[in-house]
Amino acid sequence: MSKTLVLAEKPSVGRDIARVLNCSKKGNGFMEGSKYIVTWALGHLITLADPEAYDDKYKQWRLEDLPMLPAPLKLIVMKQTGKQFSAVKTQLNRKDVGEIVIATDAGREGELVARWIIEKARINKPIKRLWISSVTDKAIRDGFKQLKPGKNYENLYASAVARSEADWYVGLNATRALTTKFNAQLSSGRVQTPTLAMVAAREKEIQEFKAQTFYGIVAKTKSGITFTWQDNKNNSRIFSKEKADGLLAKLRDQSLKIIKVDTTLKKKHSPQLYDLTELQRDANRIFGFSGKQTLSIMQKLYERHKVLTYPRTDSRVISTDIVPTLTDRLRACGVDQYARFAKLILQKGIGKLPKSVVDNAKVSDHHAIIPTEEPVILEDLDDKERKIYDLVVKRFLAVLMEAYEYDQTTIHASIGSESFTAKGKIVKKQGWKAVYDRHFDDEEEVDNQRLPVVKQHDVMANITINLTTGETKPPERFTEGALLQAMENPVRYMNPDEKHLAGTLQKTGGIGTVATRADIIEKLFNSSYMELKGKHIFITSKGKQLLDLVPEDLRSPALTAEWEQKLSLIAEGKLNKNQFIREIKDYTKEVVQEIKGKDSKFKHDNMTGTKCPECGKLMLEVNNKHGRMLVCQDRSCGHKKNIARKTNARCPNCHKRLELRGEGEGQLFTCSCGYREKLSTFNKRREQEKKHKVSKKDVHKYLKNQDDGFANNALAEALAKFKEK
Repeated sequence: MSKTLVLAEKPSVGRDIARVLNCSKKGNGFMEGSKYIVTWALGHLITLADPEAYDDKYKQWRLEDLPMLPAPLKLIVMKQTGKQFSAVKTQLNRKDVGEIVIATDAGREGELVARWIIEKARINKPIKRLWISSVTDKAIRDGFKQLKPGKNYENLYASAVARSEADWYVGLNATRALTTKFNAQLSSGRVQTPTLAMVAAREKEIQEFKAQTFYGIVAKTKSGITFTWQDNKNNSRIFSKEKADGLLAKLRDQSLKIIKVDTTLKKKHSPQLYDLTELQRDANRIFGFSGKQTLSIMQKLYERHKVLTYPRTDSRVISTDIVPTLTDRLRACGVDQYARFAKLILQKGIGKLPKSVVDNAKVSDHHAIIPTEEPVILEDLDDKERKIYDLVVKRFLAVLMEAYEYDQTTIHASIGSESFTAKGKIVKKQGWKAVYDRHFDDEEEVDNQRLPVVKQHDVMANITINLTTGETKPPERFTEGALLQAMENPVRYMNPDEKHLAGTLQKTGGIGTVATRADIIEKLFNSSYMELKGKHIFITSKGKQLLDLVPEDLRSPALTAEWEQKLSLIAEGKLNKNQFIREIKDYTKEVVQEIKGKDSKFKHDNMTGTKCPECGKLMLEVNNKHGRMLVCQDRSCGHKKNIARKTNARCPNCHKRLELRGEGEGQLFTCSCGYREKLSTFNKRREQEKKHKVSKKDVHKYLKNQDDGFANNALAEALAKFKEK
């Protein structure tokens, strides 16, 4: 009997599908049942070949060989995932496999993952598509009841290939052109360069900012109410000292009259559920985690512990098919400090949820990050996992709880002809804020003074009037969380003549994807284009120079918007993929030509006074993950020499990792605390320590020999007598 092969994007999803389809027989990289075989990728198993695969001349980076425009672009198996590709290919080629169901992520990249595998394996069997937004058992069962023909998604596949090939042509050519033209390790890309440009734009705003002093006037009554002066446009800042002083003199020794008292009941609903970007922002702001760190922790909570749903999502809502599972999810996460709130929600019952929580139209490939139905054992999570889990569970509980309610009271008053207001609030119902134990960051918590009862027309004498001063502040430098948000919504960094593309960027979710943004930021740090000082990001000299050297188009998010417009047309079947690639090749030629024609010079800010022994040019000091080294500034020379290597040896004073400097007999361990020790002395000290150190084997041997001494002799004798009977 013919079987159906199901191809999932990752092992965890593959196992979920296999369970639903009753595939319990385990094989090498697959699971099998009577009707189905389920296998999986590990994300991308196939990628586009590097330039040297087309011509040996591309092994050397030379400006005269650019642009590189081979056609067609070749597919190769990724080295690190070659074993899994072989396993998938074996299953695809089975004679008893009659059709293939693509069950990768429901989106453009998911389509590419599967189709490239099928194309590389040279399989020509009927294809069907499983298109689901969540991987609950019900969603999988329903999805298999309504599989779509693979033909329906061929245009989506074409748009995915077009995106990948366009990035290859533009990114690799721009990087090689910049590196060879300016004899420096420079790289440029459609996403990383606009991201760096946003950091530079913020830096420029800060540099050009001129602080202004402003003044305000407050009036305090004997009953303790603080009133703030406002003009007829509700502004409370005065930027003229003379005007402020004049107003202060005019208001002195006058009484304050209550004009009206407004009290309104206000409701504030919980913030939406987390998508990856919002979670990365909060984890960065609250715990100082990097975007990449947060994603890595989320991945463990999803794959290893199975307590949170798929992390790489840009949706902040759930779909209707998830609603019936919410009760089980509450029971699974409702332990320890969450138990009280989970019980409360379960007792009241989950009513109709608003569109800010459940909205099928706003669920993309995956729904928001929420707890799974897997019961959590908090003791199994490490400190960092607990922190991320806590953020997600609290947000999940919050959206299912009642609104935060309070009475907002505004007292309008006048002193002479000038207007004053005082605001205060009385909390009526904590609602969802109870989950956060009143520690939720809320901009509305200002003006929260306790107001005594006052009535219209009341007059208050002996008012104390004071002048307050402040200074306007420049925009804050980006933190990693804020930069992630700017990548998601980069419209304000576009030129005025590019604003017509803003809608496209908002629709496509900005530049980069939720899965790649953290990696792009990491790459910009590792390439020394920007650096972290405290929690803020600063652009480096290398980053500034790169932006001056790259073509203007590559600096703007508009390029991504234009591409996305055309990729959408390809996906809809309204634009031919080959036409788009022809345009990309023409654009690549322009980019390379512009870089070749530049007269600028790149100035290395890491130049040392050490001359290269090979060519005599000054060498550069470069930091990498293994330590520090000297590299010849001339790429064609390529001479390298280690200065200091990071080791696992620890400083005996401060216990930090030691650096090993020098060569041969003169090698020296150094520490940032000032500790120094010769390698030979260090080795002798280690030998001495080993002599006095007792091994586990010795401890075990000693305890074995001591067994008799530890035995309970009275008990042993009693047992011996019992045996004799």
